[in-house]
Amino acid sequence: MSPFFYLILAFMFNTKNLVLEEQDIPSYWVFQHYLNLSEPLTGQDIKLTSIFNPLEKTPSFCIYVDKRIRQYKFKDFSTGKNGNKVDLVKMLFNIEYPEAARKIVKDYNLHVKTNGFKEIDFKPEAKWTVDFIKTRPWNETDSKYWLSFRIGMSILLEYNVKPIEYYNLVKIEEDKVESITIKNNSLYGYFNKAGEVCKIYQPTSSKHKFHKVKQYLQGYDQLKFDKPYLVICSSLKDALCLKGIGYNIEVLAPDSENTMIKAYVIEHLKKKYKKVITLFDNDEAGLKAVERYANAYKINGFVPTICKDISDAMKLHGFDKVHAMLKPLLKETLNK
Repeated sequence: MSPFFYLILAFMFNTKNLVLEEQDIPSYWVFQHYLNLSEPLTGQDIKLTSIFNPLEKTPSFCIYVDKRIRQYKFKDFSTGKNGNKVDLVKMLFNIEYPEAARKIVKDYNLHVKTNGFKEIDFKPEAKWTVDFIKTRPWNETDSKYWLSFRIGMSILLEYNVKPIEYYNLVKIEEDKVESITIKNNSLYGYFNKAGEVCKIYQPTSSKHKFHKVKQYLQGYDQLKFDKPYLVICSSLKDALCLKGIGYNIEVLAPDSENTMIKAYVIEHLKKKYKKVITLFDNDEAGLKAVERYANAYKINGFVPTICKDISDAMKLHGFDKVHAMLKPLLKETLNK
């Protein structure tokens, strides 16, 4: 098949592989090029003799399509090694992630130039993206921190919140690749049910408390639809704090107050609950968000009166005062 066929395939993919976008450098090309495959990858899975274990007799190196993100990955059952297209090059040439990414870009540009196609180029406004995350066990300091917001371990486990030891960020701009490692004792990851980190929370950071990795509706995976009311909060921490108080409600949180939940999702939720309301921060962004949801979806909402948000109110004023504030506000909003 012609190289042009592969370019057409590349544009069919729209998922990101952290640094190298699939639409720019398709994963099938990386596997074909560096493994010198005799047959083109057009969506099928294949099995080879391990490239990492020269003594292997029965093929156990699998190249397969991850259907969730529609990209080729590999799994070597003889050595346990696995990963994506950049991981493959990293392991093949025994180089670090940034060098592997840069090599792929260089080799792919040579390939498309030789075959008469346009070279790829990274966006000038390239941003830092998460390359690797290492989690760690929970400790007493973690527990004390979250309990100050009335968020216990059972809630944290249910909502896939995990402590992080460190994470790596990479940024590629034209011919320059940068990599940094973020490490401190107060890092937490918000993970989805597939085990992918969606947001990193850095409570002790003075500038960037959150690092968004991918968009997701926080708390949706945990909805059981077994309560009469749903409260949409400004953040996952606020939602978990509200859940920890023990009201007869379920909770949800968009990526931020500036992110509107899709209309079809709201309509679905309205059919599942007796009432859906919002509880956003008592600041300009929060007040505007309450107004937007009221205007767009006819959903009533309110904001805390004793602090900017519910979790801060719980930490500063304690359960009794927060409960005394919330109970009448909830009742009033639900009865509107």
